Amino acid sequence: MKIISISQYKGTTYEVEIDGGRKFYLHIDIIADYGITAGMQIERSELKKIIYASNFRRAYQYSLYCLDYRDYSAEELFEKLVRTYKNETLCLEVIRKLASAGLINDRRYAEKLARKFVEVRKYGRKRAESEMLRKGLDSETVRNALDIFEDVCTENLNELINTKFSRFLTDRNDRKSTEKAKNALVRLGYGFDEINTAVRNYYTEHEES
Repeated sequence: MKIISISQYKGTTYEVEIDGGRKFYLHIDIIADYGITAGMQIERSELKKIIYASNFRRAYQYSLYCLDYRDYSAEELFEKLVRTYKNETLCLEVIRKLASAGLINDRRYAEKLARKFVEVRKYGRKRAESEMLRKGLDSETVRNALDIFEDVCTENLNELINTKFSRFLTDRNDRKSTEKAKNALVRLGYGFDEINTAVRNYYTEHEES
């Protein structure tokens, strides 16, 4: 097949027309890398290679754009790319390149999320784990990241009981109010046993004082 014409389309993107009227769009770097010129003959296999390289470049640049706004796990970004580019092999190759360059790192991302959910939002371990798994992180990576904040979770639970939920804990015999506090803490991701222990200790300390 023959390249009929090459003309600027938008910015650094050029329109390439081949015989038969088919057109595709390439970045100027791809044109230079493959020495594409008007009038040249090109094999179908070579054209496929060029189009793949062009799509890879687009997907990689799009990934960098996404990462400018926030971090992603490898799985989360991979799924986002597949929805756009419909080629799992290409998208996986992009993810590998990003990982090798240190631009995505699941362990680092997991620790950042753990800090956000535990230290900032005061989530218990269960809620934090659920939120992190939804980001495409594997369970082992999530578990290791949350282990670092185990003591913080315990401190947060006691702090929440002593501040935000203390208004419900004025009378040990008021089961309705006590259950309101406990249910709210469950929704935040704290376990039943740790909540019961913390609430019991709270009542004991305040009754003694």
